[in-house]
Amino acid sequence: MPERAAPRGTFFEVLAVFTRLGLTSFGGPVAHLGYFRTECVERRAWLDDDAYADLVALCQFLPGPASSQVGIGLGYRRAGLPGAFAAWFGFTLPSALALAAFAFGVQAVGDVEGAAWLQGLKIVAVAVVAHAVWGMATKLTPDAPRITVALLAAMVALLWTGALAQVAIIAAGAVVGLLWLPRPDAAPATTGRGTAPATTSGGVSRRAGAVLLAVFVALLVALPVVREATVSQAVGVADAFYRTGALVFGGGHVVLPLIQAEVVPAGWVDASTFIAGYGAAQAVPGPLFTFSAFLGGTMAPGSAGVGYAVLALVAVFVPSFLLLLGVLPYWEGLRRRGGVRRALVGVNAAVVGLLLAALYQPVWTSAITGPHDVALALAAYLALAVWKAPPWAVVAAGAAATAILAAL
Repeated sequence: MPERAAPRGTFFEVLAVFTRLGLTSFGGPVAHLGYFRTECVERRAWLDDDAYADLVALCQFLPGPASSQVGIGLGYRRAGLPGAFAAWFGFTLPSALALAAFAFGVQAVGDVEGAAWLQGLKIVAVAVVAHAVWGMATKLTPDAPRITVALLAAMVALLWTGALAQVAIIAAGAVVGLLWLPRPDAAPATTGRGTAPATTSGGVSRRAGAVLLAVFVALLVALPVVREATVSQAVGVADAFYRTGALVFGGGHVVLPLIQAEVVPAGWVDASTFIAGYGAAQAVPGPLFTFSAFLGGTMAPGSAGVGYAVLALVAVFVPSFLLLLGVLPYWEGLRRRGGVRRALVGVNAAVVGLLLAALYQPVWTSAITGPHDVALALAAYLALAVWKAPPWAVVAAGAAATAILAAL
């Protein structure tokens, strides 16, 4: 029998649910998906497990922050476009405010290069990224061919830096997956409870989907042209963060090398502040892409910094809205194609390699200066990977430990 739809909700209902999730969802994208399922499938029955799994599959297929895209999709299913915005706003705002406030605090302090707490944040970032690399590798590179792709991707990323390199490596991974890697398991068939295309798309027409995808491509092409023509930092920030949100596969920690290549060489954010913000982003709940609010906030003092924080935050998430709502009408048929699924196997392996390269540069090289730093990084990894300590607690403990040791 077809899936029984839950009654349509309201903007404020979705906002309340996702604001609470934004305040409490620690643990990264995989944990976020678990929180979403508990709240929206088990507790509130907004959709069933089949429909939820289908939405998660779609968001894993798209570039951008997968957990945020799932949240947007859940909000859209519940209350249409207002619900999609409410889910994004509620889930994103708490961590965005916290990281923007941290950015202004860093500006008020001034030069933080030698601060002991900053060194602690950078050291813990090593453990966080290492934990992410291991977790993704065990799931996405379980055999020799995929391990080979991941390590080759890491080698290329270390030798060829820049935003274009990231995109080229991901594209090469897709080609390798299509032509060489083992075939993935068969796509899940529609069950008796079923998930018809209309159910998955929430009523988005193919024509509307095509328009949204056209807007996505138009912005991707037009923003770099306008940036070159105007030489405006605001346009440059919009272009850099929009392109990051549009092209980064894997979400979460994988955004690190791509956004670093955009903001540090341009001189908008120095490398030390970049790593400090990345470490602080581990201490807050919600999506890691709110790291963009920190980066924007450090680009200028006062109200200009607030403007850049808002601009960077919005620009990095706009592609998620355009892609998700644009692809929804086509997803049911597309996900069953064997070629698409084989290409995704290669993309996932390449993503692991990119993250492995990021673990070395800039994370390791910016944080580890001697045996004491290695010891603290190992302690943080132990807490995260073995004792399952919450990331925010590990980050706070790392910053406090280095500050206390420096004082002593």
